[in-house]
Amino acid sequence: MGSVEVPKKHKACVYDKPGTISIKVEEIDTPEPGTGEVLWPMLPYPTQPGQIGGHEGVGTIASFGPGNDSSPLKIGDRVGIKWVASACGSCPPCFAGVDASCTSGKVSGYYYPGTFQQYALAPAHYVTPIPEGVASDLAAPMLCGGLTVYSALKKCRAGPGEWVVIAGASGGLGHLAVQIAAKGMGFRVIGTDVGEKEKFVKDCGAEFFLDVSKFEKGEKGTQDMVKQIRDLAGGFGAAAVLLCAASNAAYAQALDFLRYNGTLVCLGIPEHDPQPIATACPDKLVLKQLSIVGSAVGGRKEAIETLEMAARGVVKTHFRVEKMEGLAKVFEEMDEGKLMGRVVLDLS
Repeated sequence: MGSVEVPKKHKACVYDKPGTISIKVEEIDTPEPGTGEVLWPMLPYPTQPGQIGGHEGVGTIASFGPGNDSSPLKIGDRVGIKWVASACGSCPPCFAGVDASCTSGKVSGYYYPGTFQQYALAPAHYVTPIPEGVASDLAAPMLCGGLTVYSALKKCRAGPGEWVVIAGASGGLGHLAVQIAAKGMGFRVIGTDVGEKEKFVKDCGAEFFLDVSKFEKGEKGTQDMVKQIRDLAGGFGAAAVLLCAASNAAYAQALDFLRYNGTLVCLGIPEHDPQPIATACPDKLVLKQLSIVGSAVGGRKEAIETLEMAARGVVKTHFRVEKMEGLAKVFEEMDEGKLMGRVVLDLS
């Protein structure tokens, strides 16, 4: 299958104080690919110290481990690693296409070395080929962010021309969700987020934008927001709400944005203080026939479909490029809610 020169050491971003946003760049040993693995150079809970972060990345295959004789891949092919680093493909969840629930799955950047390094191992059967014409820096965020929201939108039960609210619409997940919903699936989109992000969200395809920080805290502010969204969505409310925001308050508001037969799709997971959805009372769910759906990430087929949309220009990642040494600053921006779109690390 050919070969390229692989260095004995390479740089990686590791979590030096798990549970915080602190990271440092270290030089580590380059691993040898084992059976069924490839090695490639890389253009919710605290992890163990020294873990390498990152869960979406694109690179070219540098070497193969044994057991890959029948693989259609070859040295130099561009491939991607996803949030689910590995799924077996043979357990009941995998047969159902629910890769994130694989009984022996591994998650990149948590308890399996992630993509914030120059060389990373991955199972050859589970990497995603990158289409020609899709730049690597554009493709990388599709392998978690794009895939996740695409899969979630497929679960939302809305039809073309119906209203969908996307909470956290300017973020790494949200801005991709707005584009896929509006341009790829024909939904009418209302985006919500914190701060002066209206132009960005509308440029992505939303018809309306609400700055949630402009509403007063408490029941009165929630009632005003619910009324505005229902009015914008034809008086009854939205067919679906996609919760990209990791906020207990956003979850508590979301069910009231929905019309009859509406669906709340849960993506963002609030940190530190897990709470039940405050407004999920049985009488409300029954009388309006509402559904609450969880969606972790898509499967292999959906990853290919997401990249095909990128190749057709349906969805484009809004991103900036940073070097490895700039990752700590990026984490600070995320923690302060200032970041719009994605940041792609150049690991060269």
